[in-house]
Amino acid sequence: MKGQPDLAVLRLGHRPGRDERMTTHVGLTARALGADRVILSGEGKSQGDTIEDITERFGGPFAVETTDSPVDLLEEWGGTIVHLTMYGLPVQDVIGEVREEFERGDPLLVVVGAGKVPWDIYDQATDNVAVTNQPHSEVASLAVFLDRLFEGKELDREWADAAQTVVPKAEGKLVEDADETE
Repeated sequence: MKGQPDLAVLRLGHRPGRDERMTTHVGLTARALGADRVILSGEGKSQGDTIEDITERFGGPFAVETTDSPVDLLEEWGGTIVHLTMYGLPVQDVIGEVREEFERGDPLLVVVGAGKVPWDIYDQATDNVAVTNQPHSEVASLAVFLDRLFEGKELDREWADAAQTVVPKAEGKLVEDADETE
């Protein structure tokens, strides 16, 4: 979001045949709820095309990047690293401190796993954070975390260079092309 430090979401891993939509939804959720970019690793890197297409159609800015070495990325990260895991500390207990660091200007990397997350990710994280200590979706964890981080302000974000805009309606669907709204 405008005027904030860098906020990236790292999708750690990808299970082929199982995670095609999940990896895409991690990227779309990151985009919709305030992140600046998503970084895809492993075999999930191919899902970036869909996320880039949505950004082109519905506006940005938002970037899709890839990495072959997520461990190196974490080692080189110059800010806070939050690993979302059901084994972490409750989000409600740590979100205030994470928000303070972020508002002070520390870049934030939010790590979202796919399969079994290697132990060194837990070690490298500044905070291992649980939205709940029950099994659930990584997309849900990311959405709740980002919403708590931004305290709902991300829902009013304005999108630049959108080719299409969804018009809110109580019933039905309406998507307008940019040239129709000018």
